[in-house]
Amino acid sequence: MHDPLRDVRYTRSGEVDIAYATLGSGPVDLVLVMGWLTHLEVYWDEPSYRRFVERLAGFTRLILFDKRGMGLSDRTALGTLEERMDDVRAVLDAVGSKRAVLMGISEGAPLSLLFAASYPERTQALVFAGGEVKEITTDDWPWGQGDVATFERHMQRILTEDVWGKPVRVFFAQSRADDPALQAWLARLMRSAASPSAAVAFMRMGSQIDVRTVVPSVHVPTLVLHSPRDNVVRIEQARWLAAAIPGARLVELAGQDHAPWFDCADQVLAEVSEFVTGAPEPVQSETVLATVLFTDLVGSTERVGELGNREWRRLLERHHDAVRAELRRFRGVEIDTAGDGFLASFDGPARAIRCALAILGVLRALGLHARSGVHTGECELVDGKLAGLAVHVGARVAAIAAEGVVLVSDTVRDLVAGSGIAFEDRGLHALKGFGEPRRLFAVRSG
Repeated sequence: MHDPLRDVRYTRSGEVDIAYATLGSGPVDLVLVMGWLTHLEVYWDEPSYRRFVERLAGFTRLILFDKRGMGLSDRTALGTLEERMDDVRAVLDAVGSKRAVLMGISEGAPLSLLFAASYPERTQALVFAGGEVKEITTDDWPWGQGDVATFERHMQRILTEDVWGKPVRVFFAQSRADDPALQAWLARLMRSAASPSAAVAFMRMGSQIDVRTVVPSVHVPTLVLHSPRDNVVRIEQARWLAAAIPGARLVELAGQDHAPWFDCADQVLAEVSEFVTGAPEPVQSETVLATVLFTDLVGSTERVGELGNREWRRLLERHHDAVRAELRRFRGVEIDTAGDGFLASFDGPARAIRCALAILGVLRALGLHARSGVHTGECELVDGKLAGLAVHVGARVAAIAAEGVVLVSDTVRDLVAGSGIAFEDRGLHALKGFGEPRRLFAVRSG
């Protein structure tokens, strides 16, 4: 089998270089979206993993990459789900792939979910192996890996004790947890992939992820593979995923290991091969996960009275030009303009928030005061434009916002974990026309 590491290449994703490699030449593109730490060279040295990916490449063109901040990719900020979604798209573009199967391993599942919901036209199917949905245990999610206090104790141990990069039990392979050779390999992976502080930053970001609200927006064929004896991600997460994604199929694996290339490898490969090579025609989705941004001027009636109609029209033209310039800068798509308000869509919530803050800033410089609302949800595509409940939720959120405030839904807050964006809890609000109140958050601009 050809060694892909001889042909490791780089592609640009924003300002970050992402390392990638391909293996095999099958008729279907499959992207392996890894969890936790990644390093193309170190992983290739682990025999069980190498056999697994070589067999995957026997029926696919397998696409491997290192996450930003790790391995052979730029050692920069580890990035949000949104930025890492951009990395997947950049790699697909670099290898000339129009559509691909995304195979999300463990923490790679949330990224794969978000990509499939946002870009259904580029996602042929989803496969999850040990995939997680939400890491922290809460009252409404009893299937996490522990509460916040337990998690923080573990993070402090990594930061304060000399444990990182030392041989430890291989937690993701119970069948070989005490294998000295595998423990030595894991220690090398830890040292090579990330420093202790970088690893903790990544794990803290991952602990904040909650993609439950995104899952119903996935409309591509989905295979969920999970062992009931997985001691890292509980089987209930897989069962929840399979029940929440329309048409998803759950296969409960016979092994016990979390990583799919150990004792579950044969069963995983057989299921993936049948699923990928015998999958039905792609679903032509008429829905897409999108982030909607509403902006609206405050006090415009009074300004018309002060300026008169002619001067107000001139100022409004400058307003429109300023908003459109910021939309272009942050890759937003203008959907509609009504009077002194805009509706725009984005493929990621962090970009929408930063665009909203920038818009408020440039409008203040024009002597205009505005407010905005941001929401992420499933939208209908009607004649190429967005419609549906998510758009109406976004409008209601914007209507509640105070002057100079970017107000977001709880869904948006959950999806921008790790972005550095800070929020203030503005409590529960009843949104006109909807059922239960939603918790809203104001973006801290400074």
